Amino acid sequence: MTMHPTRRTLFLGAAAFGASTTLSKSAWSQHFPSRPMKLLVPYAAGGGTDAIARLVAQGIGERLGQSLVVENNGSAGGNLITAQAASSPPDGYTVLLANQGPMVVNPHLFKNVKVDPLAAFDPVTLISDTPLALVVAPKSPFQTARDLIDHAQKNGGKLTYGSAGNGSASHLAAVLLARTAGFEAIHVPYRGAGPALTDLLSGQTDFMVTTVPSVLGLIEGKAVRLLAVTSPQRAKLFPDAPTVAELGWPDYRATAWYGLVVPKGTPDPIVKALRDATVSTINGDTIRERLRNEGAEPIGNEPAAFAEMMRAESERWARLVKSTNISI
Repeated sequence: MTMHPTRRTLFLGAAAFGASTTLSKSAWSQHFPSRPMKLLVPYAAGGGTDAIARLVAQGIGERLGQSLVVENNGSAGGNLITAQAASSPPDGYTVLLANQGPMVVNPHLFKNVKVDPLAAFDPVTLISDTPLALVVAPKSPFQTARDLIDHAQKNGGKLTYGSAGNGSASHLAAVLLARTAGFEAIHVPYRGAGPALTDLLSGQTDFMVTTVPSVLGLIEGKAVRLLAVTSPQRAKLFPDAPTVAELGWPDYRATAWYGLVVPKGTPDPIVKALRDATVSTINGDTIRERLRNEGAEPIGNEPAAFAEMMRAESERWARLVKSTNISI
């Protein structure tokens, strides 16, 4: 069959356009990056996560030959900057610091989240995974985690615990602990871990589950008593502290993690370039030591493994949020 000249012209033109697009994408990837990149961080500047983000950004920039400029915005629990990243071109020049809050918790907590993070981004790699710490004041009558949990089980609803805010990692980890161990306690939300720890030390609350960086100095100075960690394995930073899992609740796990993701559709060669630079950075002496000093271990896994972890985390926290009716 002879193709009509007009149709043949359109067919050849479309084929040529497709080929040129493929070639341009390939060439584009080979020359990445040719200008500065942005790392969007869903936290305000000055915190521990921001400090790690800046060190990682510096290392990636040095390895790729272009600066990776950090931009912070912690508004709406990180949802605004996450949406900004999701709507950015998938060209590798916008990278998001992915954290469990915006990525796998907020979609189940907030009623107005318009972006499905797991569908809107391609994973690059998981940077680190950090346990949280179950702590009490030095004058607390609870010497061990078992003491605390046994008392809470026998005196339902009488103990209080502070958190860094409603829906924060410290809040959800404590809710998960209560649900897993079978007790009730009263939640007292604060505007950040600092005020919550202040009231813990003064005896206004009974216990707290919080991130290691927020409480590390207090643990080292014996200003708080560390009862347990929330990771599946003991933390290398606190080898004598048991895990909640080994105390009799093997399914309990609550960690603070962060990694890197890029807008959906970013070319594979660019994702690989970003991952290679990230893995090299976090395995360097400076970052590795910094992470370990905060109770974290560098990971740097493959994108597929990171994606699977985030899916599992999203399902797990969705069940908890739904069963406890937590919302923001």
